[in-house]
Amino acid sequence: MDWMAWTWPTAIFFMVIASLLVTFTVLAIKFPETPRRGVLGMETTRGDRLFITLLGSAFINLGWLGLVGTAQPYAMIVCLIYAAAVFRWV
Repeated sequence: MDWMAWTWPTAIFFMVIASLLVTFTVLAIKFPETPRRGVLGMETTRGDRLFITLLGSAFINLGWLGLVGTAQPYAMIVCLIYAAAVFRWV
């Protein structure tokens, strides 16, 4: 496959996403939950909050690249804080 550069960071990214999906699937089977209403005013489940976190983290990283530059480890810290806030209050 010459159309995409498969580097270790790319592979790790996809492995993390796959492991998150497997983990959340196992959690949903083992510990079923009822949706809860957070600050958004709509009912969300763990999977919904994971999706919101991943989508928001993508925008945080894109904004970070556009405004700050290549210091991405700091963007990851911001994403982790964002993820904690989403899972706590959304």
